[in-house]
Order: sequence, then structure tokens, then C-alpha cells
Amino acid sequence: MSKKKLGLGAKILIGLVAGIIVGAIFWLAMGAEAAGDFTAKWIKPFGDIFVNLLKFIVVPLVLLSIMDGVISMGDISKVGKIGWKTVAYFLVTTAIACIIGLIVANLFKGAFPVLQLAEDAAYEAKTANLMDTLVNIFPSNAIAPLANASMLQIIVIALFFGCGILVAGDKGKPFGNFISSFNEVTQKVMGFILALSPYGVFALMIWVVAAQGPKILQSLALVLLAAYIGYIIHVVLVYSLSVKAFAKMSPLTFFKKVFPAAAFAFASTSSVATLPIAKECADDMGVESEISSFVLPLGATVNMDGTAIYQCVAAIFLAKCVGLDLTLTQMVVIVITATLASIGTAGTSGAGMIMLAMVLEAVGVPTTFIGIIYGVDRLFDMGRTALNVIGDVSCSVCVHQWESGDLKPAKK
Repeated sequence: MSKKKLGLGAKILIGLVAGIIVGAIFWLAMGAEAAGDFTAKWIKPFGDIFVNLLKFIVVPLVLLSIMDGVISMGDISKVGKIGWKTVAYFLVTTAIACIIGLIVANLFKGAFPVLQLAEDAAYEAKTANLMDTLVNIFPSNAIAPLANASMLQIIVIALFFGCGILVAGDKGKPFGNFISSFNEVTQKVMGFILALSPYGVFALMIWVVAAQGPKILQSLALVLLAAYIGYIIHVVLVYSLSVKAFAKMSPLTFFKKVFPAAAFAFASTSSVATLPIAKECADDMGVESEISSFVLPLGATVNMDGTAIYQCVAAIFLAKCVGLDLTLTQMVVIVITATLASIGTAGTSGAGMIMLAMVLEAVGVPTTFIGIIYGVDRLFDMGRTALNVIGDVSCSVCVHQWESGDLKPAKK
């Protein structure tokens, strides 16, 4: 009998645990500053190489997979049906995430410490303007969004060209066949890169643990706890109920199958970089490729439930740190602004920190004080990115059920 090979999820888990152990050894042996400098110089670059490779494949993957997904539907009306259901799912879950974040933060507010304010923080707040966000979704040329990895604009380009191929009929078929072929090649290249994921996770986790260490958690332990409680509540309450009620899938089965994507998202802090693994997980659950190819890239850009929870918790925490008590009206503003900010947040590492400035400005908290929380943003980012990715996959499962009926898991 041949030996059973370890799956990608098991390999990523091994890399994750091994990275934590090795990082802790560095931190204990060298001290936080020396360990952080050493691992940032000699170990983190290997993780960066892997993340760079993922980012390299993400733009063609998103562009081609969405176009191929639209083409494979064969009916432009079906694109519209899947699109509105996907966006509606994301908007509802993001709004719920904001409410959960505010409730948890207010429960912890009385215990939040008043921290020494960082004087060197300098962030330029961005105005959460609905019309500006809407205008910026639509590109003024076809090349800049690809060069700048502007995911919302890339999705718009893919939708327009995919629909154009369908409407063109027989004359569009040669170009459609080229897109399908190019997408297949891209998927193979993605497979080569995915094989490196356990090593990338290993290198990134060594750096995180060695640089941060347990000491960094002491002053911000409560706000971290509040955020992660919010993350867990959202996963258990919203995603479990969603897959059970809408997809008729056991939550335990769902979480087991989505684990590889969640683990990589936790280590890489990039929902866009996690796209290839997320698609593999969705396909393994039986989601039709044309649906996962459409829903997941869209979700990596507009579905930011974890980011929304983080922004709400961080806003309450920072307001307390600077002596501000937010009113109910201001908290409603946080929900609206955080939802809008989350939709505009790039699916890359650390993007949620910049968007937090929008939420703080909307409720009158000086954005300078983002520096208070900056030191541990990576630890927030890990949890919120994993939550975002789980939400993307849950949406693809639900949309499949609404469109195609019972899931048929892929045979191994």
C-alpha cells in the first residue's frame, strides 16, 4: 500500500506551528529587538518572496478566472443573478460584523487601559465618500488597474469583457477559448506557487513571533481579546448559521475544509494572496468552478467582515485612550463608515490600518493616535484576514446552493 501524502492543510499547519516554536526560541535566546532585527533581515525575506509570488499570480488569476467564470455561465442573465446575491450576502454580513464589534468593544470599554500616546504617528485620514468610492470603481484605462493591482477595477474590467464575449456570440468564441486556455495555464502556475505555501508560512511566523513576542501583548491584551472574541462570535454565529441554513452543510465539515485557506490567511495577512488556496477549498466542497471563480475574487476585494470588526473595536478603544465617550449616534456612524471603508479596503496585508483613519475621522477621534495600536496591528490583521477569507468561501458555498442545488464534494 502506498503511503498517504499529507494534504496542503496539514503541511500549512505544520509550518505554522513550527514557525511559532522557532520564533519563540529566537525571542527567548536573543531578546525581542535582536530577534526581530535578525529574523526581519534573514528569515522574513523568504516569506516575502512567497507572498510576492502570490501577488504576481493574483492579477492574472482574478482577471482570467472571473472572465472565464462569466463565459462558462453562457447566459448574461445568470451573471446578474449571482452578482446581486453575492453583494447582498457580503453587505449583510459586514453590517452584522460591525454591530458585533461595537457590542464587544462596549462590553470591554470599562476595562480598556489609558495608554501612553504615541507622538510619532502620522496618518492622513481619508474621507469615506460614497460617490468617490463609486467613481473609483470604474477605470479610466485598461492598463493602470492591472499594473497597480486595483482589484475593484480589475473585477469591473473582467465583468465587462466577459459579458462582451457572451453577447458577441460566435464571433466572441475564439477570444473566449483563448481566455479559457490562458486561465488553465494560470491555474497550473498557481499550483506551482501553492506548493511553496508551508515554507512561506513557516518563515512569516518565525518573524512575527520573534519580533512581537509575548511582551507586546501586555499593554494591548484586552483590545486584542475583544477583537478576537468578535471574530469568533462572527464565525460561530454568522458563518455557521449561513452554511447550515442556506447551503445545508454541516458547519464542522465547512470549517474543516476551509482550514487551509484560513491558516494561510492568518499567516500571510492577505486575503488577495490567499485567493488560490480559498478557491481550492471551495472547489473541494463541491462549489462549481464558475461560481467560485466569480465570488471569491469579488469577496477578496469587497468582503471585509474581520476588518469591520477590527475597525469598530479599535475606534472604541482609541476613543477611550484619548478620553472620548462616543454617543449612540457616533456608533451608528461607525457602522456605516466601517462598512463603506471595508468595501474600499484592499485585500492586502495592513490595508485595514489605513482605512481605520476613515472611521476615526468620522467620529472625531484624532487619527494621529492610530500609532497607539500600530505596534500590534499585525496580530489584529492575522485574525481579521482569516475571518475575511472564511466569509468569502461561505458566500461561495451559499451562492452555489441558491443557484445549483446540493453541493457535490470533489472526489479525492
